[in-house]
Amino acid sequence: MTRSSRKGGKGMPSQRQLRVGELVRKSLAECLSRGEVQDDLLQNHVVSIPEVRMTPDLKLATAYVMPLGVPGLEKDIVEALNRHKKYLRGRLGRDLGMKHTPELRFRYDETFDEASRIDALLSSPKVMQDLKAGDDQAKEDE
Repeated sequence: MTRSSRKGGKGMPSQRQLRVGELVRKSLAECLSRGEVQDDLLQNHVVSIPEVRMTPDLKLATAYVMPLGVPGLEKDIVEALNRHKKYLRGRLGRDLGMKHTPELRFRYDETFDEASRIDALLSSPKVMQDLKAGDDQAKEDE
């Protein structure tokens, strides 16, 4: 049996990855909410961290961030977090007490944008017309 065929197969995170990812997420979120990073952009805006994904060896953590209420500054906030990732990694090392502290990488979380795009598509006149036609057809079949 190969390593990737165990525990859910390739691509599925292990319980350990999920647990460590959540610990990293919580530590980063607390650090940002307390304003510990000395950066005006980060101190003046609320940044949410919905998810942290860990590599299987736990050496790299990718934190997906979502700036709240600041449209257009997503790229700047991600760049600011990446500039301060050494400080954040040191802070993470003290919080977690792991043998090896993972390297940090920050990415903009696009899942909310994608969900909004799908909602807009579903509420578009063309889709509504198709749904209404489907309802009419279902009533005729009864």
